[in-house]
Amino acid sequence: MKLNTKRTVLVGFAFLSICAFWQMYDNLIPKILTETFHMGESVSGIIMAADNVLALFLLPLFGGLSDKCTSRLGRRRPYILFGTLAAVAVMMALPILTDSFHASPDAWKQVCFIIGLGILLTAMGTYRSPAVALMPDVTPKPLRSKANAIINLMGSAGGILVLVLGMVFATASVRNALMSYTAYFAVIAAIMLTALVIFLLTVREPEWAAQMVEDSVRYGLEDKPAEAEQLAENADVAEPAAAAEPAQPQKQGLSPEEKKSMIFILLSIVLWFFGYNAVTSKYSVYASNILHKDYNLTLIIAQAAAIISYLPVGMIASKVGRKKTIRAGVIMLAAAFGVAAFLRDNSPSMLMNAMFALAGIAWATINVNSFPMVVEMCSEQDVGRYTGLYYTASMAAQVATPMLSGLLMDKLGMTVLFPYAAVFSALALVSLHFVHHGDSRPEAKKGLDALEDMDN
Repeated sequence: MKLNTKRTVLVGFAFLSICAFWQMYDNLIPKILTETFHMGESVSGIIMAADNVLALFLLPLFGGLSDKCTSRLGRRRPYILFGTLAAVAVMMALPILTDSFHASPDAWKQVCFIIGLGILLTAMGTYRSPAVALMPDVTPKPLRSKANAIINLMGSAGGILVLVLGMVFATASVRNALMSYTAYFAVIAAIMLTALVIFLLTVREPEWAAQMVEDSVRYGLEDKPAEAEQLAENADVAEPAAAAEPAQPQKQGLSPEEKKSMIFILLSIVLWFFGYNAVTSKYSVYASNILHKDYNLTLIIAQAAAIISYLPVGMIASKVGRKKTIRAGVIMLAAAFGVAAFLRDNSPSMLMNAMFALAGIAWATINVNSFPMVVEMCSEQDVGRYTGLYYTASMAAQVATPMLSGLLMDKLGMTVLFPYAAVFSALALVSLHFVHHGDSRPEAKKGLDALEDMDN
């Protein structure tokens, strides 16, 4: 059994569109709020936190709704189509409001801009879980770590593309707070629409989902669900001969032991996001006040190390298992933050850069394999719902940890940041110990591959 890399890349165009949008949103919206609408940093921060708060409700809701979708386009494609179109339409209204406010300031225009942001965030929330859930829909379970690595690379490509465009627009006076952002928004919209068109023209969701179910049954990875016949009907493809056999009973929910593992993997996700996101959200302040150094290069090194690591850690997990790979990543993350806690302004800059590179590798190791562990435990009919649970756990941590870490930094001093991150990373290692389901089965996969070779 081998991963269909081309198919995975095509599925990843939906995630590329999402990441391109969020890179633009995080970079530009705070600038507009503070420099065009003259909001204070605290008010701007509250507005910028709204996306994570909305995600707590929207991602599991629309993930679950997409599970029940019976459209001939598939379960996920209708949400991706209409969610992207709605987001682009609302997004293009924002620079119009910005220009109008600049020409003639009015409190009502400011209110309309905030309402527009709310509608935009809602539109984006309708299709993120369906877009991410599509990968496991069309990928057999043992291959999902490799596939998730490719999906993450596609997302990184979208983010990097927007960063490069930001540099281009910066040379054209994007730094001017009074400029029109219409052209910049239009380019981002064009990227999102282009990705959507490629996705819609190339991704045959019902057919690929039916093939995935048949492959999984063929290799004994799971029983054949009754819904497989409907998937094949939607795909307009004939069932193989094996489909004439009576359908096996469908898996009904999680067993008590699987529920325990699900709780502890979600807890682990919360804990390592508590550690990692605290650093990424506070390091710029920490670097300026404690290290007295620029933070940009260090953060770029961490991101570059993660991008380089995506594919290797996916392949490692397919050989040794996801849990072992994640455990190694968590240990590396705790070690990187633990060492960083002792570094000060007189420490060599390269040492902090090395710790962030290690943290980037560790984060890729964790991130690539944790989502496949969550969806490994559920049936194919619940992938969207559990995708939403995964994002609920991660988003909840991202809402809470900036506030908690900020409170501790105010009370105990800024140097508490890295010990805080190291402790939460170590706690994630403890909770991960109690996760006994959701791993890949490399030994079984190897044997099945051998049998396949014999058949050939």
